[in-house]
Order: sequence, then C-alpha cells, then structure tokens
Amino acid sequence: MTTAFTGKLEKIDDYRWRIPKSYMPGMRVDGIIYSDEKMLRDIVKDNAPQQIANAAHLPGIVKASMAMPDIHWGYGLPIGGVVATDIEAGGVITPGGVGYDINCGVRLIRTDLSESDVKPRLKDLVDTMFRTVPCGVGSTGDVKLNAAEGKRILTGGARWAVEKGFGWPEDVEHCEERGAMEGADPSKVSSRAHERGSDQSGTLGSGNHFLEVQVVDEIYREDIANILGIRKGQITVMVHTGSRGLGHQVCSDYAEKMIKFLAKFNIKIPDKQLACVPVKSEEGRDYLGAMRAAANFAWANRQRITHLTRKAFEKVFARDARSLGMFLVYDVAHNIAKIEKYDVGGRQKLLCVHRKGATRAFPPGHAELPAAYRGIGQPVIIPGDMGRCSYLLVGTEKAEETFYSTCHGAGRLLSRSAAINLTRGRSIAKELEAKGIIVMWEGRETLQEEVPEAYKNVTEVVDIVQGAGISEKVARMRPMGVVKG
Repeated sequence: MTTAFTGKLEKIDDYRWRIPKSYMPGMRVDGIIYSDEKMLRDIVKDNAPQQIANAAHLPGIVKASMAMPDIHWGYGLPIGGVVATDIEAGGVITPGGVGYDINCGVRLIRTDLSESDVKPRLKDLVDTMFRTVPCGVGSTGDVKLNAAEGKRILTGGARWAVEKGFGWPEDVEHCEERGAMEGADPSKVSSRAHERGSDQSGTLGSGNHFLEVQVVDEIYREDIANILGIRKGQITVMVHTGSRGLGHQVCSDYAEKMIKFLAKFNIKIPDKQLACVPVKSEEGRDYLGAMRAAANFAWANRQRITHLTRKAFEKVFARDARSLGMFLVYDVAHNIAKIEKYDVGGRQKLLCVHRKGATRAFPPGHAELPAAYRGIGQPVIIPGDMGRCSYLLVGTEKAEETFYSTCHGAGRLLSRSAAINLTRGRSIAKELEAKGIIVMWEGRETLQEEVPEAYKNVTEVVDIVQGAGISEKVARMRPMGVVKG
C-alpha cells in the first residue's frame, strides 16, 4: 500500500501545482498536477499525489511526473497520470502506467438528426440500442473468434472490423493510429487472455463504460466545429469502452511478471505496482507487443459497437446509416503507452509516453493527424457523467509541455462502494428521467455506482485544461439516452 501524501504542493500558477523532487529521496523529477485550488482539495484527499511522487522515481523519466485535473487513485500510476521516459537513457515501461483496461477510449459519432427528430422516439431508440449492443459483466458478442481470427483482430484492430463488414473504410481514417498500432505481437498475449477475448468483440462491458445519445447544446468555436461536422441542436453518439477481459488479462500477466524483473535490472521503486523494465529490453518489447495487441482489440471492439449502433438507428428511423449522416468524428485512446519524439533540453529524443486516463492532444499541423483535421488540431473527446454533459475539444501547441496530453473525463470523486452507500433507497433512473434522460442498464448496482455525484463536474475539469492552455473547448453535448453495463 502506498504511503499517505504528506508533502506541500507549491503553486506555480492558477492551474499548475508542483510536488518538488526534494519531497522524497529518489525522485528524479518534480511532480506537476494540473488543477485549480477548489479541485485540489479533493485531489489531496484521494492521496493520488503520492502516486505522482512515486512515479517520479521511474528510471529515465523526463521533465516531470504529471497529472491531469481528473486525477484519482489507480493501480500504480493514478488515473489521469502522464509519464514519459527516455528510451535511449534506460527509460522504462510499466503496466501500472497504462492500466488494466488497455486502450479504454472513446469515440464520437455525429448524425444529421436534430433533437426534435429523436425526442419522440428516444425510448424506442435507447431500448433498441440496449438490445443490439451486448453489455454488462461477462457480456459476449455474436462473433466467436477462432485462433487464426483472434490473431488477425489483434494486429488489424478497427481495420480488421471494417474489412469484415463492420463499418466504413473512412472510419479508420478518423481513429488514433488509424485504428491499429503497428508492432502488435499476438504471440506475447497469453492463452488465457486470448480465451477471455474470444467472444467479447462488439461488447460494451460494465462499470463506467457506456453508449450515449447526446444533443449538442453549446458551440464555443464554430469555425472548428464546422470542420468537424458539428452544429448546435445536432444528435451525436458517444461510445466509451476498451479491451474488455483480454486487456485486463494482459495487464495482470505482465504486472505480475515485472515484479520479478526488478532485481534483474536493479530497479528500485517505492511501489511495486509501478514494476517496470527498460523499453529496450526483451521483457519491455514483449509487453509492448502484447499491449499494442490489446489496444488493437479495443479499437476493433469500438468499431463493431459503432456498426451495431448504426444498425439500431437504422431500425428505429427506417433509413440507412449513411443517409442519417452517422459519420465518425474521431476515436481516442485513454490508457496506452506510445513511442513518440519530443524536444527535451534542446535535443530530439525518443520517449515512451504513458497516458493513463489521459488523452493525446496533438496540435494543429501535426503530421499524424488526418488531413481534414490538420489545420485545427486533434479532436479530444471528454465524456462526463450520465447526468450532466460531455465535451469536444482540440489539442494545442502549448500541450507540448504535457507531451501533448490532456484530461480524459470527469474523474471519480467516490469509490463504487461509497456511491452505493450514498444512493441507498434512491431511484437513479427516475431521477435521470426527470431531467429528460432515459437510461437502460444491465448490472444490479450499476446506476448507484455511476450516479453523477460519484464524479467531479466535467465542466470544471475542462475549464482547467483550457485555462492551462493544453486544449481548447469546441462543443458541449448533453445526454438524452444512456446504455450502461
């Protein structure tokens, strides 16, 4: 168990706070938390700053151990953590810096429908989506992967899904990594992980994963929104899920292995949940290959859910998905490690950037962006809780200070058990319906665990990253219908 945080946070400016590297012996860099004074009170209560300090011990870490305003306690690195290590200087990779739900991520689908088109059919639409997209703990899909096909999905990702008829060719152009990371190695994924993923493609899962029908209720940058095909009053759909049991098993397998490798590489860290190996080691390459495979499974999963969602809309509105304008705006990863080049101290260096509960936020002009978005920066999709709102942002040049990273969501305030205790005797579904939000769910206590009060206010989170200049608001979406596992 990590020790309690006893340090004093030094204010850098209104949106940045420092944990000096003098706080703990062995810290190689400072910790930096992006927050305002109000949110900082909850952040300190959660003890996640100690995990930021712990991560500052990682070999090869550069610049700072960072956290976004949606930071909260996690395994090893907190949710909301960003850490980059210098590969050529013995920089490490840690499963605890990626997390159990590898490439948990979110995608935004736009439509040509307006609120007035959907409102009369909302209950039917949410019910149809609920029956079409498998959700809940242990949910299984309608495609059972044999060994050969299981390997293809782990290398092909969203591209595999599109080739199988689950989507449109242009979908992959609007995915981070075009929907599949190069270097995925299915042979480094255990047989147990393969088995767990064999029937989970195209399933939502449980917990904070969701499928949401939304209406755009605010535009902040009309010029950028126009390029993204977003307008006020428009219906959008958000998909939030990851790599399911396969990714969880990959993390479990390698987190356990890496504890045994610490002595081999003479690595000393204050928390074994941050067990790590050099990126350039055989063990590091093995984990990277397995992690990328799990990430590709997640992209295929979200692609298949997109296909099923389009089918649900087609059934309710008796029109094909193309005529409904159901085009993918973008798909981003939240829990992932990427090899990227950055200027560090005036020199270009190859870094292993861990983003755990953080979103990549490339600026305008970045070569890895789709041509259509290169002039505006990378779309950043930030889901909130099921009772308030979500946001669409874009990356900025200033985000280079965070290795082009920003927040990923609202961030939990309460544990799931605390949320259940808080809501005893309440009907969360009726409370949401009173706000005009129709919700359908699978798990017995899902709505209690995911009640809006269990989360920070996503508006406050987004205002902090905009205030810090590391991303910019484009539009706000309000929930109308939610499917939860």
